[in-house]
Amino acid sequence: MKSKPYDICNKIIVAANILIFLVLDLTGDTESIVFMYDHGAMLPEAVWYGGEWYRLISCMFLHFGIHHLANNMLILFFLGEYLERSLGHIKYVLLYLCSGFGGSLLSLFYMMKNQESAVSAGASGAVFGVIGALIFIALRNKGKLGDLTSKRLAFMAALSLYHGFTASGVDNMAHVGGIVCGFLLSGILYRKKNDSD
Repeated sequence: MKSKPYDICNKIIVAANILIFLVLDLTGDTESIVFMYDHGAMLPEAVWYGGEWYRLISCMFLHFGIHHLANNMLILFFLGEYLERSLGHIKYVLLYLCSGFGGSLLSLFYMMKNQESAVSAGASGAVFGVIGALIFIALRNKGKLGDLTSKRLAFMAALSLYHGFTASGVDNMAHVGGIVCGFLLSGILYRKKNDSD
């Protein structure tokens, strides 16, 4: 009997994001703020005052247009397998979802504190969580994880964050919240194979 691929959960998450996008894109305009809000995107007032806390999770599976989807899913497809292999299936899914939730939560608090309002969506908080976790794991393994290095990952994260802060329409707090959550959670969830020796 064939064993499950070590990155099966990552592939399911990528496939789910693509499937949800295709369904929404075929039934409406995924670049419309109103349409995306109606289908679960995050709006601070709807969460804070309306009690629609589910939006902190549902927004993670929505994307504004094909380019938004492609950017997130390409990074996740290639990096997610490294993390799932290191953590295992259940811990990987847990870290992915918690990082995305943490990113959404920081974005919510930031916008409420600064009296800002924007409809936001995307898997980037969770994707940054994956990057943050990989940085931690690479550091625990003498700066390397397979053909990835902590320096290369940190540079990628810094470049992505810089791009976000210098571009318009990017939910930077979701990125920051995601990468911090991923880094911290991997400290709890990750165990080196020789830790118990």
